[in-house]
Amino acid sequence: MPNVQIVEIQIPHEMAQYWGWFLVFGVGLLILGIAAVVRSFSATVGTMLFFGWLLLFAGGIEAVQAFMVGHWAGFFHHLLAAILFGVIGFMLVTKPVLSAEALTVIMATFFLIGGIFQIVASLALHIPGWGWYVADGAITVLLGVVLLAQWPISGLWAIGLFVGIDLVFYGGAWIAFALGLRSA
Repeated sequence: MPNVQIVEIQIPHEMAQYWGWFLVFGVGLLILGIAAVVRSFSATVGTMLFFGWLLLFAGGIEAVQAFMVGHWAGFFHHLLAAILFGVIGFMLVTKPVLSAEALTVIMATFFLIGGIFQIVASLALHIPGWGWYVADGAITVLLGVVLLAQWPISGLWAIGLFVGIDLVFYGGAWIAFALGLRSA
């Protein structure tokens, strides 16, 4: 292929000698991911609670920040963010199942719009590998349709399943990284 450049990355010895810890981390993520896929409802509720508490904590920080800036023009910006984070966080913590159902509709809509856009843009631009982009867009649209067709039940399993799949792949990437460090 013309104009292809290979970039070599130097891994520090200090990092390579601890490859086992990266492997343990990757295996842990992989196990958590498998558990989240198997128990997708529990993972969905856990994810909603985690993000709810995270938003409540962020709302508290934003409120403190709002009063620390005093009369500066950013006061209302920080105060509005604090209120928004607090209200959304409170909703996620107190009603995690309902929140998951609402978020699933938003995700499904995003998948539909994003997939349609990807198909249309790929067909219009004919970039190299455009067929793969069309296929990816079609799968994304199909995912959105499946989520909406099974809603509200899909709200009980979709987020946990997606988090689990992400953890499985993320864990696999860390395992591959650790094994690559070991052989380096």
